[in-house]
Amino acid sequence: MSTAWTAILLAAVGTFAMRASFLAAADRLTTLPPRVERLLRQIPPAALAALVVPAFVRPGDAVDLLQPQLPAGLLAGLVAWRTRNVALTLVVGLGSLLVLRWLGWE
Repeated sequence: MSTAWTAILLAAVGTFAMRASFLAAADRLTTLPPRVERLLRQIPPAALAALVVPAFVRPGDAVDLLQPQLPAGLLAGLVAWRTRNVALTLVVGLGSLLVLRWLGWE
């Protein structure tokens, strides 16, 4: 057997072992301390913010706070926070961006 096949088989066994370990330990991971649960609830919003905020403040790889995406995003964020309605948030965010661009704000 060649070195490449040995590496492939070892990688497959390692991947299988990592995935199987989560299944084997799942019953012990169902009860988490309250502090850990609170911490885990913060991960999705933090990840979303890390993906979205740079698109608002650095649309062209340079900090630009005078572009229409920022006020449209802030307005959409306000609507999302107040209404918790995804469809309305999308309509308001995209609609305000289109209006700002139609008014000539580039």
